[in-house]
Amino acid sequence: MAKAIPAEAAAPGNEKHFPVSWDEFHRDARALAWRLSSAGPFKAIVAVTRGGMVPAAIVARELDIRLIETVCVASYSHQTQGELKVLKSVLKDIVEIGGGGGKGVLIVDDLVDTGTTAKVVRELLPHAHFATVFAKPKGRPLVDTFITEVSQDTWIFFPWDTGLAFRPPIRNGGE
Repeated sequence: MAKAIPAEAAAPGNEKHFPVSWDEFHRDARALAWRLSSAGPFKAIVAVTRGGMVPAAIVARELDIRLIETVCVASYSHQTQGELKVLKSVLKDIVEIGGGGGKGVLIVDDLVDTGTTAKVVRELLPHAHFATVFAKPKGRPLVDTFITEVSQDTWIFFPWDTGLAFRPPIRNGGE
């Protein structure tokens, strides 16, 4: 029997809950790779940390891409979307692929929500192809490819959130 999702686990204003299992997420990430297979070829993947790391690994395997980079962006706590901070930018070698601006580079994230993160990453790699597993209406125009659209007021519980209730990372007092 599934646990109820506590109201405080989702961000304020996110009335709908959408839990995603590991199997479902893996299936959707493979579907993303399938959709992207005709959009390439891609010479490198840039995973938007942390949420983009899992789908980027699956897409990299499925498309046989071995050059993988990260852009490290922080904008979420488990309850709110806060001020965006770029903690690590993209290596110059990746930006210069395809003559500059990231042409031939694939950016992968788990979700585009309001588009705040996507705008910043797009500025770093304006010619890259941006793909996400999930898209919300406000951020959808900023991505080139996605698998599932959910309403803006939906909070997605990813499998790494452990079960159907948010659990803080171990370092922050979680179990």
